[in-house]
Amino acid sequence: MGALSGTMEGTVYEEGVAMPGSTDGSTKAMGALTIGGLVVVTAYTVALGSNGWLWFGWVLLGLITLGMLATRST
Repeated sequence: MGALSGTMEGTVYEEGVAMPGSTDGSTKAMGALTIGGLVVVTAYTVALGSNGWLWFGWVLLGLITLGMLATRST
């Protein structure tokens, strides 16, 4: 039983280690979404004129991404 509980503890530990990796992946995805959003908002602005709400949304998305980057390093 001791070996079995040691294995289970190891599994729980490994899952805990995997969590920052998945957070890193979601942070990269959020960064890609932010860059993609910048391209879309810029294209919209060039084609149809500026829309303050789109830029506000993009700035908000950028701030959330920066927050994710800040919490990832801790």
